[in-house]
Amino acid sequence: MTTFYFVRHGHMDTSMAGKKFYKDFSYNMMTLSEKGIGQIKETAKDVRLANAELIIASPFGRTLHSAAILSKELNIDMKVETDLHEWLADAVSYDFLPDDIAEKSYKALSENEGRHPIGETCLWESAEQMKKRVMKVLDKYKDFDSVIVVCHGTLMQYVLGIPHPENGQIEVLTY
Repeated sequence: MTTFYFVRHGHMDTSMAGKKFYKDFSYNMMTLSEKGIGQIKETAKDVRLANAELIIASPFGRTLHSAAILSKELNIDMKVETDLHEWLADAVSYDFLPDDIAEKSYKALSENEGRHPIGETCLWESAEQMKKRVMKVLDKYKDFDSVIVVCHGTLMQYVLGIPHPENGQIEVLTY
């Protein structure tokens, strides 16, 4: 059995949102704010993380920045796992959708507790779909004793069955 320490990324710096190339999908390249850096440095002090053997992280800027801080503070190697990405508003074509459509999809995800309504065809990723892709990633690390997983709040909420976590929050899954 492996202990997976899921860590939600720190607070993101949105000061450049809509500027330079931080538009549309590139919004996901933004890193942490000073507040977010502090949150993750505080998370790194949690004794449960001290014996982790590896950090795996989503490929987005805020998660990579969080994982880099944890890696430095804990002296643990990190690896990027692309399937730890954020929830998808379009899990069919993987197209980046305009904010208003993505927000409607997220509202539907929340209102339907992560399930596609019966008889409806939905583009958005269900909780079951999210869990399948995340568990495939975790399966690769079942030979480890403990691994830190730096990812996103919505992913943690629906994969772990918890309320939406705070930035820097740690949740444990033994698998």
